[in-house]
Amino acid sequence: MTNEDWQDVASRDLMSLGGRLALLVRGEGSHVWDADGTRYLDFLGGIAVNALGHAHPVFAETVARQAATLSHVSNYFATPQQLELAARLKQLAGTGEKGRVFLANSGTEANETAIKLARLHDRDGLIVSLEGAFHGRSTGALALTPKAAYQDPFRPLLPGVVHLAPTIEALEQLFASGERISALVVEPIQGEAGVLPLPDGYLRRARELTTANDALLILDEVQTGMGRTGEWFAFQREGILPDAITLAKGIAAGFPLGAMVTFGAASDLFYPGTHNSTFGGNPLASAVANAVIQEIQDRGLLANVAARSAQLRAGVASLPLVGGTRGAGLLIGIPLTAPVAAEVREAAQARGLIVNAPTDDAIRIAPAYTIGDAEVEEFLELFAAALSDVSAHHAPIPTQETSA
Repeated sequence: MTNEDWQDVASRDLMSLGGRLALLVRGEGSHVWDADGTRYLDFLGGIAVNALGHAHPVFAETVARQAATLSHVSNYFATPQQLELAARLKQLAGTGEKGRVFLANSGTEANETAIKLARLHDRDGLIVSLEGAFHGRSTGALALTPKAAYQDPFRPLLPGVVHLAPTIEALEQLFASGERISALVVEPIQGEAGVLPLPDGYLRRARELTTANDALLILDEVQTGMGRTGEWFAFQREGILPDAITLAKGIAAGFPLGAMVTFGAASDLFYPGTHNSTFGGNPLASAVANAVIQEIQDRGLLANVAARSAQLRAGVASLPLVGGTRGAGLLIGIPLTAPVAAEVREAAQARGLIVNAPTDDAIRIAPAYTIGDAEVEEFLELFAAALSDVSAHHAPIPTQETSA
């Protein structure tokens, strides 16, 4: 099957839920190949999922070894792999002994779990999310994702959810209003909004206000967690402890897995019968996550994330159409001086580079933690060429540079 004929097959057999850019058939490291044999540099990483790149030996060997031993047993039983992963996540997050872990299959499921945590904390209080947020597409998580195109076909949505401007002023006004708040749910960096970090001091102020008003602070670290920002979790850059974090994407570097990790008293809210997952945390997924965490630690990949981030941000700064950079680690947003992100994405793919256009005027990159000088240089060459292709047709429009 070639790139030319796969779309007919897909239109016949798959639900039409979004465009697919190519038929990819193989990957190795930071590169993938399509059905026609074209090689691409993958700087989207499965949307911040492939922390170790494609076909990493540790990933492949762990899957094969665990699948040959024990792959699934349901939630009626525990496994050593599951217990090991829970202990690792608690240690990495700094929960202390009080913390607890729930293992699911995806970020959306982790956020659904967080919604139930908020309801158990205070059934009558509001759940607050931010404008520009993305927390998932299932009906509960969708209620926390205030994008009309996503929400409107499925109304009415979960009641008791409100959306707040992502500013400290709006946060303070909300808690000063006397409204009863059960939980504040925020992403430290809003990936789908163009990789927009929260304002400086936001999480610290959020922690102060939620604590003072008996509300939970729940951080969606589905995209930022597991080393993506150069720390294990983005909240650790702010010196606070939340009540819960949700995780997925890079946690198992491509194997489906999600998690919610709780801190302190929030760890006591769930009780038998209130929640569970048939597949969540099965021994195969858990074994892969343990191996991924170990590889990140053994190879010092968090330091590599920080170093390559600095290289990339410096390298794109002077390119045409680039209006700055924002984000942290290897979750980088590149705002453009014209609303041509889709054109840049297409030009990049034509050049052999995979990037993402989450908004009209921003490019998102989220490459593997394992990238080195060769991948950085290749990216800069291909991205510069794609920008030049597009800029030849567009005069620049001044924009304000935003940086983390």
